[in-house]
Amino acid sequence: MKEIKRQRLSGERALFMQKDSIITDSVFFDGESPLKHSKNIDINNCFFRWKYPLWYSENIRMTNCTLYEMARAGIWYTNSISLKNCIIEAPKSFRRAGKISLENVNFSNALETMWSCEDVKLKNVSVANGDYLLMNSSDIEIDSLNLIGNYAFDGAKNVTIRNSQLLTKDAFWNSENVTVYDSFISGEYLGWNSKNLTLINCTVESLQGMCFIENLVMKNCRTVDTTLAFEYSTVDVRIEGKIDSVKNPISGIIEADEIGELIMENEMVDPSATKIIIGKEKE
Repeated sequence: MKEIKRQRLSGERALFMQKDSIITDSVFFDGESPLKHSKNIDINNCFFRWKYPLWYSENIRMTNCTLYEMARAGIWYTNSISLKNCIIEAPKSFRRAGKISLENVNFSNALETMWSCEDVKLKNVSVANGDYLLMNSSDIEIDSLNLIGNYAFDGAKNVTIRNSQLLTKDAFWNSENVTVYDSFISGEYLGWNSKNLTLINCTVESLQGMCFIENLVMKNCRTVDTTLAFEYSTVDVRIEGKIDSVKNPISGIIEADEIGELIMENEMVDPSATKIIIGKEKE
């Protein structure tokens, strides 16, 4: 393996098509696409200050690195990349990339990040300003994600999320095969137009949440300040505690200790198609 240490790398395509190398304690100062078409690279304690650092790359391992704000659109069309203990200030990181593994990574401005990506693993990842995170991406495994940013997971498929906090309006729209365990989700209009959305041991806060869903499953969940829920959804819902209001589910079962308001409009749905079980009736 070729070693590159303590370098100040400048100019467009500074290490174009670099292969089989270890890069340590170096700065990619200016110049676009410094590692475009690179392959089999270990990058340790390095700093990226300019655009498009890793496009069309393969087998990249980054540890203790920083992508500053102008390293935007940083990792596109890249296959097999891992980041550990990294900071990413730049927006639009990751696009049409695959086999992505992130551990202990902090995004401070994650606008339009991870679009149309495949085979994504996140562990202990923090995301701020993360509007449209992981849009149209698939085969995603997440453990301990702290997310602030709206419209997350729009169009995502085959997603598993555990032990996370998601502050995100309109999350999981148009998604398919999403399962969330042991998490907190806060945001209006949760899950609209999705298919096979499952929440297990989660706490949800949402205005008009879980509507227009085909096959919504909620087990051992809690709802807080959640109103007009389940409109035009097919449901298998088991809530611990109170649901503030329920409106026009299509069919299925809803169990809760209490429902503050139940709206079933005969001209819109068939009330007999949904079984409502309240309080002691659950026993």
